[in-house]
Amino acid sequence: MAKLLGPDGQPINRAALAEEVATPTLTGVRSLWSDTVASGLTPSRLASILMRANDGDIFDYLTLAEEMEEREPHYGSVLGTRKRAISGLDVTVEAASDEARDQEIADAVRDLVNKPIFGEMLDDLLDGLGKGFSAVEMMWGLTQKKRMMPVSYEWRDPHFFQFDRITKRELMLRDDSNPDGVPLPPHKFIIHTPRLKAGIPIRGGLARLASWSFIFKSYGVKDWMAFVEVFGMPLRLGRYGPSATKEDKETLLRAVANLGSDGAAIIPESMRIEFPAVVTGDGSKVFRELAEWVDKQTSKAVLGQTMTTDDGASLAQGQVHNDVRRDIQVADARQTANTINRFLVQSFVDFNFGTQENYPAVRLPVIEPEDTTELATALEKLVPLGLKVETSVIRDKLGLPDPADDADVLQAAVKPQATDRATNRHRPGCPCCGTVRARNSVQVGNADGIDRMINDELNDGWEPVMSPLIDPVEKLLSECKSYEEAMERLPELAGSVDPAAIIESLTRMSFTARAQGDVTDDLD
Repeated sequence: MAKLLGPDGQPINRAALAEEVATPTLTGVRSLWSDTVASGLTPSRLASILMRANDGDIFDYLTLAEEMEEREPHYGSVLGTRKRAISGLDVTVEAASDEARDQEIADAVRDLVNKPIFGEMLDDLLDGLGKGFSAVEMMWGLTQKKRMMPVSYEWRDPHFFQFDRITKRELMLRDDSNPDGVPLPPHKFIIHTPRLKAGIPIRGGLARLASWSFIFKSYGVKDWMAFVEVFGMPLRLGRYGPSATKEDKETLLRAVANLGSDGAAIIPESMRIEFPAVVTGDGSKVFRELAEWVDKQTSKAVLGQTMTTDDGASLAQGQVHNDVRRDIQVADARQTANTINRFLVQSFVDFNFGTQENYPAVRLPVIEPEDTTELATALEKLVPLGLKVETSVIRDKLGLPDPADDADVLQAAVKPQATDRATNRHRPGCPCCGTVRARNSVQVGNADGIDRMINDELNDGWEPVMSPLIDPVEKLLSECKSYEEAMERLPELAGSVDPAAIIESLTRMSFTARAQGDVTDDLD
């Protein structure tokens, strides 16, 4: 294995790569316990949380981002859809070149990404879409092939980290001994910071964009529930006569109250209670429309569209939008693949094969059925014109693996070639390949006796039938040196050609046609 140096110029201690660094503690700055933020959240407090996050105090913001996924079903659903749009893609590996060494390195990387734990790590990296960043710690170990490879990936709570105070871009590990945090050791962490917008990473998370929608919907739903609690059940009125005593009124009130809570009252017959029209009929429409409007804004912010979540799209519309807008999915896939190549693939290759000038690349290709159809059509037209295309490139575009050496592979059907009767060699454009159809099992199996007779006569017996007529002509033409000489000698063939075979064949086919009823004697 190659000898690698750390940022300080000293050799990296490989034993330390197997030890956990960002472990949680019962007390201290890396505790798993945190107070709730979403409960009792007000607009002024939300503004304060976002401003403090801009200044580097990201603790409350990360807590809010976590609680938003747990408390708001719509936001949690669309965010999960966007994550799964990437984690569900097939992972491919492109070698740095076609050289044997680069192919060997690429095969090793394929073994790395085909591990089940790789897919789980990919899910953890996508947590950065909501919060602005995600950190996964790698525990390295030796495999049976004597390769250094992560034996486990541990997602680390984002509360365990903070950004440096100057650039607010370098992620630091929170530590009790240093309020500014400590640098992360090399080759230990995969840090994914999606670039959803320009600026510092903490301002690029989707939770920041959806936080105002979260609080607006919270207020609207709270008022909606209060409305339903009061006006969702029918109002109960107890009427009593003028002679009713105090005890009668109390008895009536208890009877009305026992029917339900709130909205109960007793009044004399001479009194009336009126309710404004705003709370009658479909009074909840205002709250429902507010909640639906906020959900649509959240869908557009996270997925880039509303067709597959809010608007009840048709099948055609849903296929176009495809859950996550395609340009967003492509960008997420590219950024996630770049993170994996930078932090995982390069370290893996350096440990096992040494520093390389060019490294293999992990890709998360987004392939649509329409792309496959267009690609096949273009290749069908351009390859015969001389376009040279590598088969490995086409396989990568289609998401197909390279076939094994002993695998059964699809092949194009072989067409029969034209032959020359004299040399038994096929020649371009000869009549036999231009006119004769190959008889397949379906045609023969479905044909009756007369059909088979006609096929045999036309396909298998045409050469001996026509040879007595054609061979003398070909021999005469081969002896002549000019067209005029051939025309002068053509009468010599009158006694040398034998039409008996063709006459017999035409007779048999005529008899067969008459037997089928396909020929009549009507001269008209």
